[in-house]
Parts: sequence; structure tokens; C-alpha cells
Amino acid sequence: MCEAAVMTSAKITAAAAGTWKLGDLPVNRIGFGAMRLTGSAAFHLGTPSDRARSIAVLRRAIDLGVNHIDTAAFYFSSLRSANELINSALTPYPDGLVIAAKVGPHREYSGEWGTAARPDQLRGQVEENLRQLGRDHLDVVYLRRMRQDSIAEHFGALAELRDAGLIRHLAISDVTSRHLTEAQAIAPVVSVQNKYGLDFPDPETDALVRVCGEQGIAFVPFFAIAGKGGAQGASGADDGELLAVARAHGASPAQVRLAWTLRQGPHVLAIPGTGNPDHLAENVAAGALRLTDDETTRLDAHHRPGD
Repeated sequence: MCEAAVMTSAKITAAAAGTWKLGDLPVNRIGFGAMRLTGSAAFHLGTPSDRARSIAVLRRAIDLGVNHIDTAAFYFSSLRSANELINSALTPYPDGLVIAAKVGPHREYSGEWGTAARPDQLRGQVEENLRQLGRDHLDVVYLRRMRQDSIAEHFGALAELRDAGLIRHLAISDVTSRHLTEAQAIAPVVSVQNKYGLDFPDPETDALVRVCGEQGIAFVPFFAIAGKGGAQGASGADDGELLAVARAHGASPAQVRLAWTLRQGPHVLAIPGTGNPDHLAENVAAGALRLTDDETTRLDAHHRPGD
């Protein structure tokens, strides 16, 4: 089979990317981010997504071997809630499916962002995720840092909820190595989630990826495909080096971005999100793309110019 066919084959499942454990929970390294299920862009408040299509995408993800879904109660748009879509599409939940949720940010039903949740408000956010998902516990909960200098009080509140049985494993997001050390002094951290991807160099995050690898902690980047485009999506302005690697593999630039992300270490996962079933299959197929050492070096030089 030629390489171009490999990148579009319907037979490729998420298992092609290999596996890692979130605590004691094994997951395939290609997962699914639920944010874009609700609309065309992050937290879109205009035209809602097509409900039937979003449900079909979720069910197709499970068929393709995805067993790690990343979501949050604040992922909603007019008429659509990512958690409700997940609940409707996937209950009864298949064995082995790991659902990770984020808490910390507060968003009004109008869509407006409020102040960050206080530590004593985190239980309500956890319970809201549980209610929407129809679960009695959450597999993984990320504390999304909201510009606090210290996360100790907030993380400590989540550790109490873990002890109470509402949460199985704890994780942190939008943090530095210092915050990881601070959280670990309170309770084990199974995963770190930061903005990270090709074309988005950040020495602090590069260092955090290495620290997580050394300690056996998963690193789960968001916007791995979008890069500098962030919540608005990829700009489409891809570098010549990236395009050359994509042509060599008969792959799309987005698939190369995902393959580069996974190449950063066996502990690095990916959670590309989409409401498009074709894009979903392409994202999962990227787990089978194996970059050569030379290609990785060339892309690394593009990612970290001047090193």
C-alpha cells in the first residue's frame, strides 16, 4: 500500500499511534477534543452545529478506536453542549472510554466569561460535568489555571473531591513547571495540558514537555493542529518545509503536525477536535504517520528557529 493510501485508509484506528496511561487508565495516544462539536469555532455563539452530525462524529470516533475524550461543561454554544452531545451519543459508555473534563473557568449561560471559580466553587463545576455527562465520577479532571500565581488552594480542593470519590485522577492545564511541582506536593498529577504545537515555540513549554516525560506524566497539548491560529483554527499558511514533508508522505499538513506532536515523546498525546467526519478519520490516520529522523530535525528547526 502506498503512503498516500495509508494516510486516508478507513482501516487505520487510533491504536496505530500507540498507547499511554493516564494514571492507571490506558488510552490510545490519538484522542478527541470535544470543543469544536458545538460550532465552527471555539465557544461559537452564532449558528449552532448540526446535532446529528456531531453525534455521528462521536460515534465514529469510538468506531475508530478513540478511547480518550477531552471536554468541559463550558464547551457550549447556542443550543449545543459538548457534554450533552457526548452523553446522547455514547451512553451506555463503552468499557475503557476515558473522559477528561476541565474546571476553573466560569462561563455564564449567555456565553460571557465570568471570574475564575473560587476553590469552594469547584465542587459545583465537577458536579455539573457529572450531571451533563450522566456519570457518577470523572476519570480525569484538569484544573485550568486562570492566571493565578499559585494553584495550591484550587488544586487542594480538587484533591478533596478525589478523596471523596468524585474524581479518579487529577491533572493541570495552562501551567509552568513551577505549578506542576506545587500540585505534586498536594496530590499526584497524571497529565498536563498546555497550548503547544509546531509553529508555536515556547521554551517554557518545551521544558515542561521534557519534565513530564522524565516523570512519566502525560503531556496533552491543545491546538496542536491550529498552532498560532489557536481557537480560531489553522490559518492554512503552512511553511514550505512542512508542505514538503506532507507531500513526501501523501499526507495533509494537519496530519504532519499531529505526527510531529506525537514524535515529541511517548508520553505526548493528541486530542484534535472536529465536527467533520472526514477530518476525524484523517486525524486518527495521522497516528500511523512515521516521520524520519531527518524530517523531524527539519521540522524541529522550523519550530525552534535559532537553536
